[in-house]
Amino acid sequence: MIELPTAIPDVDVLLALEPEELAAKVLFLLRKRHENKFNFGNLRLELGIGGQISYPRERLHEVDLALAEALAWIEAQGLVVPDEGVNGQNGWRRLSRRAQRFQDEAAFTDYRIARLLPKELLHPAIATTVWLAFMRGAYATAVFEAMRAVEIAVRDAAGFPQGEHGVPMIRRAFNPKSGPLTDPTADEGEREALAALFAGAIGSYKNPHSHRDVPIDTAREAVEIILIASHLLGIVDARVAAMVAEH
Repeated sequence: MIELPTAIPDVDVLLALEPEELAAKVLFLLRKRHENKFNFGNLRLELGIGGQISYPRERLHEVDLALAEALAWIEAQGLVVPDEGVNGQNGWRRLSRRAQRFQDEAAFTDYRIARLLPKELLHPAIATTVWLAFMRGAYATAVFEAMRAVEIAVRDAAGFPQGEHGVPMIRRAFNPKSGPLTDPTADEGEREALAALFAGAIGSYKNPHSHRDVPIDTAREAVEIILIASHLLGIVDARVAAMVAEH
């Protein structure tokens, strides 16, 4: 790929990139080409065309492997599709609609991070609605819905009426001495810590979104908060199961 040495002149930097990181560079270089069709084999051969090699010749096989990995990642993500007719059958590819929609490399990075939130990792209570909101890029909505699910789960498990909500309700549910969801077999310090964990999560991530627009700047931030919510929902499930077993 003749543009690669100009975009990433240091061979050590190029080889240090993960396939998906190099894929971002390759994808946007392909988008700048006048020809919207390309062949992966030809792209790899371009590195040595006409003797115009900017990378050390003895490292070229390493660069070729790195480029091959990046191209394979791009194709596995559905960011390129076979060209029409016989061209596609002979290995020619073109950018998919999704690949053409990325505004910049930051948007591509968000897409990569979004792939880090597999639906099967999430608690069933949020596996559909929250995941769909997240995949649409509605990160603030996804975070709010995830934490609202935690609040509802705590209220229902504690047997509180519908009017109960927010941090005060959470603290009552997990009160170390009298809370219906506290674990009497646990050390008192652990019970206090668990109450603080739930109250802190609701106070930090759910309540602000209930009253005003709070931006979630990156997909990574949303992933982290959603996984916290999923973990908290699992804790509530465990406490409910323990309470049932006790009775």
